[in-house]
Amino acid sequence: MNILVSTIASSMLSTAMTTALPPIAADLSISVTTGQWLTSGYSLAMGIIMPLTAFLIRRLPTKKLYLGGISIFIAGLIVSLFSNTFSVMMTGRILQACGNGILMSIAQVVILSIYPVERKGTVMGWYGLACGTAPVIAPTLAGILVDIINWRAIFGLALAVMLLSLIIAWFVFDDVLETYKKKFDTLSFILSVFAFGGVTLGIGNIGTYGLTAPLVFLPLTTGIITSVIFTYRQLHIEEPFLELGILKSREYALSVIGSMLLYFIMMGSSVIMPLYVQSIMGYSATVSGLVTLPGSLAMAIVSPLAGKIFDKMGMKKLFICGAAFLIISNMGMYFITMHTSVIIAASYNVIRCIAIGCLMMPLITWGTSYVRNTQVADATALLTSLRTIAGAVGSAVFVGIMTVIADNSVSQYGNSAGIHGLNITFLCMSAGAALLLGIAVFLVKAGSGAQKSFS
Repeated sequence: MNILVSTIASSMLSTAMTTALPPIAADLSISVTTGQWLTSGYSLAMGIIMPLTAFLIRRLPTKKLYLGGISIFIAGLIVSLFSNTFSVMMTGRILQACGNGILMSIAQVVILSIYPVERKGTVMGWYGLACGTAPVIAPTLAGILVDIINWRAIFGLALAVMLLSLIIAWFVFDDVLETYKKKFDTLSFILSVFAFGGVTLGIGNIGTYGLTAPLVFLPLTTGIITSVIFTYRQLHIEEPFLELGILKSREYALSVIGSMLLYFIMMGSSVIMPLYVQSIMGYSATVSGLVTLPGSLAMAIVSPLAGKIFDKMGMKKLFICGAAFLIISNMGMYFITMHTSVIIAASYNVIRCIAIGCLMMPLITWGTSYVRNTQVADATALLTSLRTIAGAVGSAVFVGIMTVIADNSVSQYGNSAGIHGLNITFLCMSAGAALLLGIAVFLVKAGSGAQKSFS
């Protein structure tokens, strides 16, 4: 229960900034393109910290690491709560991301380690209700808080919840995972930072500076080169910093690819939807939040059910249904106009959230069940890291696509240039969802479900 409470509070901060982005950008005197890094930069920092969590989980006692993660998150909340500049706000967001990365990794490893295989899907479904629904419902709550109080109230509420969670965890949390002494590979960690950070930063800057700009080319090239070096090192040293050999498992590799595509689309749409409601349609932050509320409720219902369905029927049917719903929702947004009611957009968001509920946690449960018990920490860290970075890239790429297309089509579309940019952006998301459906139909075996883990 304590894990679920902490997960809800920490996961909400991954997307709460999407609704609050316009007022924050105005208060801090920054552009929306720069402001979106409060979300994508958060995801980037989480992606960087994730490989480190696999080492920390093996090296440190469970309780000490869990309390440390909450404490780092609280420190980030305090910094953001009192920030007056973008750099200070970004520092707070990075601290929050590091704390959330630790909490998310340890929660998944604990659940996947202590429950029997026949219950993993169901339990992970309930966990998915917390870490999956929270980011989706966050924009609704954030919108209400922004309109009634201001954007700082978002951090104040999360701070109160996390302080309570810290007190409870101090008394009820136990050391449930085995630890052993492992040497810290400093070089591998540095390589992972440049690899994950360079690729995400380079792609994220495309929307602001253009494809050929030095701020895109240099970090992207650095990220690709260091990724190759990092991968080579992990596959050739005796004790890897992050065990990449687990990608040899076909099912695990497919779960990683599927999770990355899902987050690429999901995080992109989570940033675009509030911009559509507020910046294009001109509604308030509260209305923006209410547009996403029905989808949040749908995910709250679907996520636990998806876990039970996975336990009984396996991954393939869930995978196909989730990908199909994702295509339907994104293609629906491609056809909306300035005269389309936001209720229609809210309906498409419900379908999108059902798709996310079908895929998010089942993909993790399915993939990690095909690796050794001793590699669960590496498997969850790698999968969560890569999907988080994919989410950061998705946020940056889709905001960039919408901005560039809207700016370049003003002469042709006039006041409808913004909605045209949004249409094309969701068409691009549909292409990604179609790729996800192709994986589900042609690569996932029928009846493929969780198997009993081996030592």
